[in-house]
Amino acid sequence: MSRPTHQDPVATALSEVVGGPAGKRARPHPWWTPVRVILAVFTVVFGLAVLQKAPCGASDWSDTALRYRAMCYSDVPYLYTGRGFAEHRWPYGDNARTYTTTGDDGVAVPESYETMEYPVLTSYFVWGASLLTAVVPSGPSQEVRQNTSIGALWSLPGMAREVNTNFLITAILLFCCGLGAMYFLSGASPGRPWDAMAMAASPTLLVTGLVNWDLLAVLFTAGALWAWARGRPVLAGVMVGLGVAAKLYPLFLLGAFLVDAIRRRKLDRFGLAALATAASWLVVNLPAIADNANAWKLFWSFNSDRGADLGSFWLVIAQNGTTVTPHTINVVSAVFFALACAAVFALGLAAKKRPQVAQVAFLVVAAFLLVNKVYSPQYVLWLLPLAVLARPRWRDLLIWQACELFYFGAVWLYLGGWLAPAGGDVSTTYHLAIVVRMAGEIYLMILVATDVWTAESDETEWSPEEWAEVEALGDVDRVALADVDGVDGGRREPHPDVDRAPDLGHLDPGR
Repeated sequence: MSRPTHQDPVATALSEVVGGPAGKRARPHPWWTPVRVILAVFTVVFGLAVLQKAPCGASDWSDTALRYRAMCYSDVPYLYTGRGFAEHRWPYGDNARTYTTTGDDGVAVPESYETMEYPVLTSYFVWGASLLTAVVPSGPSQEVRQNTSIGALWSLPGMAREVNTNFLITAILLFCCGLGAMYFLSGASPGRPWDAMAMAASPTLLVTGLVNWDLLAVLFTAGALWAWARGRPVLAGVMVGLGVAAKLYPLFLLGAFLVDAIRRRKLDRFGLAALATAASWLVVNLPAIADNANAWKLFWSFNSDRGADLGSFWLVIAQNGTTVTPHTINVVSAVFFALACAAVFALGLAAKKRPQVAQVAFLVVAAFLLVNKVYSPQYVLWLLPLAVLARPRWRDLLIWQACELFYFGAVWLYLGGWLAPAGGDVSTTYHLAIVVRMAGEIYLMILVATDVWTAESDETEWSPEEWAEVEALGDVDRVALADVDGVDGGRREPHPDVDRAPDLGHLDPGR
């Protein structure tokens, strides 16, 4: 098993807080396994994430200046009343309400909620949280809500408290998603459970974990990596399909699976994963398509019609005087992303050693975010689980996250109006933050690509019989020396997450 406090200088320094690196004769704790320690650390960090939103919650999410000044903004409370969830409406039903407004022609027309602009599984998740909130309501009756304008719902007696209740219920559900993601991630690189600690203790996780519902997709992303590493392509495909139904980006894992399958000469695995992805995605999407196809299509049309938006390099270009239409952005970004995917694919096939799935996936997702027309602060969560496996070096991960944190602070100050220039409309500071954020991603991409290209092949060091046995375990090239574990002490059976490859001895950690 890996021993990061002996192998990573930053981990060594951080370990001094709890007594320093483990000694050569140290034995593992009988209960505090690596996975449990990681889950405990995540619990603490997530608790701090809830506290980070406390200023907004204390103001009932109604103080616009505070939510940007304290950087405690979250989409959760605003969509609760703005998308019909305060009335516990099915997101793909009829948006028309009992309350009517008077049109320009003087005719009364029913007021309607805006359609949910997220993929279906995220919409289901938000709807489910609203149903749980209905168990402990504090606002008025549904009849009162239905006869009140959308803009006035928040001011109804007890609604502010109910909005906070819904936020806490959502936080609990996302906490469960995070726990699952940490469990999967700690086993996604057999023999290296401690790599997941870099995510569990991540400062970017702390500040962005509750901005939106992205931890749901992170759960399925980590689950897909875990399943693929264990040679379960159908389960991996199901996880990808569910992830795509929550956010689009898990789809890019299929590219990493394809590279891995080609290098292993097992294309049937990729075929099974792709079929399982399509089947699970379709099953989840069918209820929404059947009920309201137009509402279901909104996610796709909304993103296609969207122009240059927050956090993107396209916004920098547009705000500096160059006209870029949504069509132009769609075409140019698609071309650049396709070229990036082709380059990553070629790198994965040409490298001497078969690259890790997380390495290929990180490069593809990062390339997508570099050319995308929007970069919301929580998108760092898309990269985080991939990054900690692709480049398990605390120094490099912290440098990258420092760039993300700089952008996180800048975007809220920009939205709050505190970065507005003395003259003109261009915020140079905010544009700088976008460039810094992109530079951090490119920095980590270069390191990961270099790791892939310079890694020496070790497959010839095994006999065909031994290598076939190792291959059957999944992604085990990075199984490290397990001098200190419960198996060596005779206290338990081997565990695939932490122990040596059965019957093959310990693998060389230097590989």
